Amino acid sequence: MGTTTTGAPPGTALTWSLRGRGPDDLPVVADPAVPDGPAEGAGRGVRVCVVDSGVERDHPLVGPLAGSWVVVKDEATGEAEVLPTTTGDTCGHGTACAGIIRRIAPECEITSVRVLGERFSGTGDVLLAGLRWAVDQGFDLINLSLSTTRTRFAHHLHELADRAYFARTVLVASAHNTPVESFPWRFASVLSVGSHQEDDPVHLYNPSPPVEFFAPGQNVTVPWLGGATIRTTGNSFATPYITGLSARLLSARPRMTPFQLKSALYLSAANVTLAPRHHLPAGEASDDSEN
Repeated sequence: MGTTTTGAPPGTALTWSLRGRGPDDLPVVADPAVPDGPAEGAGRGVRVCVVDSGVERDHPLVGPLAGSWVVVKDEATGEAEVLPTTTGDTCGHGTACAGIIRRIAPECEITSVRVLGERFSGTGDVLLAGLRWAVDQGFDLINLSLSTTRTRFAHHLHELADRAYFARTVLVASAHNTPVESFPWRFASVLSVGSHQEDDPVHLYNPSPPVEFFAPGQNVTVPWLGGATIRTTGNSFATPYITGLSARLLSARPRMTPFQLKSALYLSAANVTLAPRHHLPAGEASDDSEN
């Protein structure tokens, strides 16, 4: 038997069915229209969290951060805690991702959460702690240019991804660079990203998921440690491109839900064209099934 929350304000409890309430009891204010592309906004008002190796403070291609945090694990108890830090970036990876986001959405707010150490080392439980903290903070977008192949973390990551989705926090997750199972990019509740080798700075929709979008990520110039830049390749660097585009879309349409954001990215992809509609006379039906 379903549970009913008759009389409770929307969003304050789980609702399995609607009884005793109608449309006027569930008001939803939406933006006037979904934009055709991300050009309208520059990221202003959008809060982005980069869960990675940290971000070099005041890198000229990143600028100031809204906050810098690190996941610290107690060796005795095994408990992980998220604490403020001034340590910056351990290997350059997070700085590269933050710089791409800043280039695409220059006015967004960027916060760093360090879950990786030197030589890109990290553990699933530290990733979980950092991601959980970011979801709890209610960021609009969380950039995850990393994943774990450890299946024992998949269930917890799946729960976190779903919780973020329903709280309107969008996880933008990088597919693994090799054809192996890893998480959380495999989940439908995240925006999953791979790289393409096109020279044009465009994104593409993948008609054969689970990777949903492709973006520039091969031989791209990115910020690195010491205020420098390097050229590098990987799905990690396509992911913040999509995060930046998403920040621009959300800046232009702040009431957009995660599934609307996916639709806007789909419609604005360079390889997606709109087919003409076939109008039928009133009263006629169309049957496209094959005999």
